Amino acid sequence: MSDNTFALVFPGQGSQKVGMLADFYSQFDCFADTFSAASEVLGYDLWALCQQGPEDKLNLTENTQPALLTSSIALFRVWQQLGGQNPDFVAGHSLGEWSALVAAGVVQLEDAVKLVQLRGRYMQEAVPVGVGAMAAVIGLDDQVIIDTCKQHDAVSAVNFNAPGQVVIAGKKEGVEAACEALKAAGAKRALLLPVSAPFHTQMMKPAADRLAEDMQAVSFSDPQIPVVHNVSAATEASGENIKALMIEQVYAPVRWVECVQTLAAKGVASAAECGPGKVLTGLMKRIDKNIATAALESLDSIKAAAE
Repeated sequence: MSDNTFALVFPGQGSQKVGMLADFYSQFDCFADTFSAASEVLGYDLWALCQQGPEDKLNLTENTQPALLTSSIALFRVWQQLGGQNPDFVAGHSLGEWSALVAAGVVQLEDAVKLVQLRGRYMQEAVPVGVGAMAAVIGLDDQVIIDTCKQHDAVSAVNFNAPGQVVIAGKKEGVEAACEALKAAGAKRALLLPVSAPFHTQMMKPAADRLAEDMQAVSFSDPQIPVVHNVSAATEASGENIKALMIEQVYAPVRWVECVQTLAAKGVASAAECGPGKVLTGLMKRIDKNIATAALESLDSIKAAAE
């Protein structure tokens, strides 16, 4: 691989905000057209929801997931129109992996939008509101966190986001008790996150089973760009195998640190975060300082990066 090996990474839930990417809609037809296509599938005006909210409606998982997917792909199409470098690899964090699959030609946008709407709905319905929880743990060794979670009922480490930054999830009482134990073990912080369900835990298995049924009808092509997957932190050449990984991804941990390490091992020297916000840009700098990373969320930044 040459030293200009380049990756695009796509953000997951938590990067949405009312008014996101507002400048792009009037400037690029490809951006507006992407939202029109998604709105047609969903049966409501997705762009209006993204721009006007209300925030609590945008933050409902079954709305957040299509909103972020569509935002990321609309931005990806702007990137292509501006002559931005074709990525040698793509990856996405949790929901963002669906954006990566669309960018890699594995799934059509319209199919992905419908599937992530259902994914969000099923994840929410799998565990009643208030039963599950997620918490961010800062400043503790991964193995200590994994071992501590095992001592609490139905709690596990689910997002390995950066060195010293892990998210745990499970039953609410268990997560709260684990947070106290982790603080006692030396964590700088262990705080509950404002999410409505314990994502990427075994409690999500019913959601994965329902999604698997819907996915049967959708064809997954072999990727045109290699995708580094959350479940395996590896690439996969077969569309059918990717389908299986995306079902497992609903209840399996997000191995983001290892995904970035895989990109680095494959020679990636630079990366751009394609979507609203700068969450992944910050995480990647903490995982591997040698990968030059930029966020594409503003007109100025995407034009500068494309040049």
